Amino acid sequence: MLFNSLNFLIFFPTVTLLYFLLPHKLRWLLLLIASCVFYMAFIPKYILILAFTITMDYILGLLLEKNRGNKKYLLLSIISNIGVLFLFKYFNFFNSSIADIAAFLNWNYSYAGLSLILPIGLSFHTFQSLSYVIEVYRGNQRAERNFGVFALYVMFYPQLVAGPIERPQNLLHQFYERHRFEPPRVSEGLRMMLWGLFKKVVIADRLAILVNPIYNDPAGHGGFEFLVATVFFAFQIYCDFSGYSDIARGAAKVMGFRLMLNFDSPYFSRSISEFWKRWHISLSSWFRDYVYIPLGGNRAKRSRWYANLLITFLLSGLWHGANWTFVIWGGLNGAYLVLSLISQNLRHKLVHALALDRLPRLHRLLQVAITFGLICLAWVFFRANTLADALYIIRAICCDLNAASLSAFFVFVRSASSFGMYNLLLSLAGILLLLGVEKWQSSFDMETLRARCSWGGWFIYYAQILAIIIFGVFAQTQFIYFQF
Repeated sequence: MLFNSLNFLIFFPTVTLLYFLLPHKLRWLLLLIASCVFYMAFIPKYILILAFTITMDYILGLLLEKNRGNKKYLLLSIISNIGVLFLFKYFNFFNSSIADIAAFLNWNYSYAGLSLILPIGLSFHTFQSLSYVIEVYRGNQRAERNFGVFALYVMFYPQLVAGPIERPQNLLHQFYERHRFEPPRVSEGLRMMLWGLFKKVVIADRLAILVNPIYNDPAGHGGFEFLVATVFFAFQIYCDFSGYSDIARGAAKVMGFRLMLNFDSPYFSRSISEFWKRWHISLSSWFRDYVYIPLGGNRAKRSRWYANLLITFLLSGLWHGANWTFVIWGGLNGAYLVLSLISQNLRHKLVHALALDRLPRLHRLLQVAITFGLICLAWVFFRANTLADALYIIRAICCDLNAASLSAFFVFVRSASSFGMYNLLLSLAGILLLLGVEKWQSSFDMETLRARCSWGGWFIYYAQILAIIIFGVFAQTQFIYFQF
């Protein structure tokens, strides 16, 4: 069930109303049933996969608490969860990669791939379930006795298919709390949902109208088109994914649940390291806590430290998709971090030599621009359909930025029946509005402003609703991160 669908427009208020009408002791059951209905709206039979992983991790959690420090139960959980993930998401990728290597070496390899559809949100709820088992093993979380509540922890519908990836310490105990209907909290949750929907249907889905034709037909376009499409994709994926997170957090907040912040104005970051502290925070912190630190983190010697960073980001790239483009995307971000560490002293000397330390605003602007440029370069690999397409696009951007390619871009905009200059201007306006709002939010105490100027807040909300109705793209487009 998509957040930007008519079905959800009926589902959400119905479930929320029943949640507040029911006695406290029955609310978890309502949410579990609602979460099952929400997930089964995609491919009903795949709920059996969730049932398998939930049952395994519930039993293993109890065994781990009873047998503290016994690694075999932890390993069994990791193997079962990653095994399911590998079967549905990675088997065909590795199988085809082995076939390519065998063909190159003239070996006989003829194992056919599997005809399986990737269960929606599999990577998300797999990692959420794994975090529970790991925290029980570490002694940071008591094993959950109520099977239904544990199942709800894994399946909680607002964040089931695209996060945020929660930790048991933050979410599990909330299912036992009494949540009353509190108008200020409900209002805040609805505002978050409204802003998330605005980012999805007004900005992200409109940007997709330009991005998709260019990236899906690289041979038919030039350097300037790729440059614009790449910048637009950076904002498309941000508004798409952060929009989902806003709706998820808002829907949960209406009922009284607190989900973690997943995005924090990442395109205002002044370094790659800062970007990854602001982008998909729940996943970045998951890899930090369960991969990077166990590998040794930055406590090891420098060469091992750099290797730990690269391994973590390569795995993060692979988590996103079974394609070499994602692996390279992750590796490129890891390489950025390693190079920033290696060049740290040199960059400090350069800043001092150019007197940028005396011009802090200019220095900050340059840092943001360079960071954004590096992130956009990596986005090319993330968005391109194949590795060959990605390399073709980067080569075109580097070698084909001229007056002819600029002219070709505007010819494309004017002639494209599905796009046009009107939509281009709307897309640019949407990006500028997004940046303006995020800069404004970071500069002011929003709660104080709302309290002092309530009429202004209502004006903004009505304006958002009107903008969604007038400028929204209502094709019920799936959220990008659903494929992961």
